[in-house]
Amino acid sequence: MFLHSIKRKFYRVMLLFVCCSLVHKTYAQEPKKKQSIDINSSYKPVIKNAVKINFAGSQLPADTTLPRLVYKIPLQNLFYAYSPISLKPLALEQDTNLYLGNRKFLKVGYGNFSTPYISGGISIGDGKKSLLNVTGNYISSKGNIVNQDYSQVNVKAAGSYFFDNSELYGGLEVNANTYHLYGYDHKILSFKKDSIQQQFQNIALRAGFKNTQTNALGINYNPNVELNLFTSKDKVNETDAIITLPFDKNITENFTAKVVFKADLTDYSTRNLNPNNIKFSNNIVQITPSVNYHNDIIKINAGITPAWNNKKYELMPDIFAELQVKDKIFVLQAGWVGRLVKNSYKNLTEINPYLAPVFSQLNTKETEYYGGLKTSVAKHFNLSAKAGLVQYKNLPFFINDTATDNKSFKISNEASVNNFRIHGDIGYINQDKFSLTAGITFNGYTSMISNDRAWHTMPVEIKSSLRWWAYKTVLIKSDLYIFDGSNYLAKGNKALSMKGGTDLSAGFEVKINKSFSVWADANNILNSKYERWHNYEVYGANFLGGILLRF
Repeated sequence: MFLHSIKRKFYRVMLLFVCCSLVHKTYAQEPKKKQSIDINSSYKPVIKNAVKINFAGSQLPADTTLPRLVYKIPLQNLFYAYSPISLKPLALEQDTNLYLGNRKFLKVGYGNFSTPYISGGISIGDGKKSLLNVTGNYISSKGNIVNQDYSQVNVKAAGSYFFDNSELYGGLEVNANTYHLYGYDHKILSFKKDSIQQQFQNIALRAGFKNTQTNALGINYNPNVELNLFTSKDKVNETDAIITLPFDKNITENFTAKVVFKADLTDYSTRNLNPNNIKFSNNIVQITPSVNYHNDIIKINAGITPAWNNKKYELMPDIFAELQVKDKIFVLQAGWVGRLVKNSYKNLTEINPYLAPVFSQLNTKETEYYGGLKTSVAKHFNLSAKAGLVQYKNLPFFINDTATDNKSFKISNEASVNNFRIHGDIGYINQDKFSLTAGITFNGYTSMISNDRAWHTMPVEIKSSLRWWAYKTVLIKSDLYIFDGSNYLAKGNKALSMKGGTDLSAGFEVKINKSFSVWADANNILNSKYERWHNYEVYGANFLGGILLRF
């Protein structure tokens, strides 16, 4: 029984083992299935947009104030020379400004009255570090009247050396001019040419130093000195030294303070003068402090000038103003100004080259009260008018030497005289292609004490000028000078009047190429034999022509 139990247990174990094996075999024969996970959801992840900054401020109010548009346009003032020397050919005037870069030219010509003409110039330097400009000219003529001859030689050198903020400049000028006293009665008198010769020489030396940019203290300066060595051959020696020290400082944007010190020192002596030679000094020392105020509408200068005129104290005003009105189209002017005019022998002979040696020198004190206006019309017209009263003390009048032979002039100083002067001018300017200018001046001398008339002064003068570049290579020019006759003193203290005069000139210049031009001038075309100084008739119609070379 025991054995039977064991067998039965054994059969059970074997049956269990067989079943397990079958199950294992069954699972091993089936392929493995892949596993996956399915997720079902309505949520979708997204990236949020960046938040933008939105400006929602109120609109700025409109600016109703007008902008200040300040245009610094210089006024085009016209200045005229009212005493042209009609005896000289009216060649193109040489510009006295320094030229930039290299410049070389030679101008030669010849005309009637045996008139040779030559002019030349050369410029060296770049205009940035240094510059030297040398010019010279020569002209002479022989008139139809005996001894109606003259010649002029002028040589000038001017140079500058530039520093970072300043400029050192200087110059040398030599002049040699020869005239003859031909204003005598040729029917009864005759003279050797050497005995009536007026030969003037002058050597001028100039030097100065100025700043080109305002320094740290806001001060501008330009001290300079000039020395003139003037001689009239075998007659006069005159030395003149002029020292000028100008300074100005910008106090504010609108205020400027200025001061100018000036000393003009002259020594005069004669030679071969009968019965005795003379020697004297003529000195002027003055200082002019002033304050200048300016804005967009008005300019005012207020100052005084204390001066010592040969040790005599003088006090002169220096007050003037400009007011812009009518949308800055009109400019009103007014002033009360005074000055001293040096009547050295050199300065007087530049006015009248037939002046005899003087025995004394009295400087002229001028005081002027004036008012006027300037305006521009359209784009090209400029107009100006000025009227005023000029008071003179010791004004020199030129009178014929009636005590001898009338061929020279003497000075008659007028102690006090008034001049009611009116001046007006008009100009039409179209760039640099065409310009036409004209001016007229009226002078009314009254209240004289020492003289009966204002001898050899001009009551009325009219001056006009035309410059027209008809083509790019053709320049046409013309000048007209008209004056009313002045008074002169004849023998026997008779006051007589001279006739007026009209001087019309014309000329042209044609450029053949960059280096070669031809030119011609016709002077006193109307052949007017007028007299600017009594007994000194000018040349008639004269013509001059030649060539111009540029290198």
